[in-house]
Amino acid sequence: MKQFFVVALAAGLFVGLAGCDNRRQAETSQAVASEKMPKIEFAEAGVHDFGTIMEGDTVEHVFKFTNTGQYPLIINNITASCGCTTPEWPREPIAPGSASSIKVRFNSRGKSGEQNKTVTIFANTEPAMTDLQFKVLVQPKGDPTKTS
Repeated sequence: MKQFFVVALAAGLFVGLAGCDNRRQAETSQAVASEKMPKIEFAEAGVHDFGTIMEGDTVEHVFKFTNTGQYPLIINNITASCGCTTPEWPREPIAPGSASSIKVRFNSRGKSGEQNKTVTIFANTEPAMTDLQFKVLVQPKGDPTKTS
């Protein structure tokens, strides 16, 4: 009976350690896969500053990026924080090591003062969402009915 208990204890210990080893292997496999995932690396970091514009002006900027991952990058969608901002992005996959760009257009009609906007990219990256940000100072148009 004592010998059976020792064998059962050893078997349980082996199964428990094997389970830990499997978990470690899964974590290692996941880390390796994550390293190979597509990655968006932008040429410029931080918030793009359009400077000062007049109300009603439209400005645009091209955000250049490279897929630094090992698999093709697929941008599924891009959303803007308001209807005044329009993004344009590549619809085809971007190969590993290839460069592409996202054009963002801002229409200041009806806006005034400092504007801070965000464009969110949804892609097959880790994390799945990446934000682009820009700011612009919109000067209101003078009242055309007033004369100096």
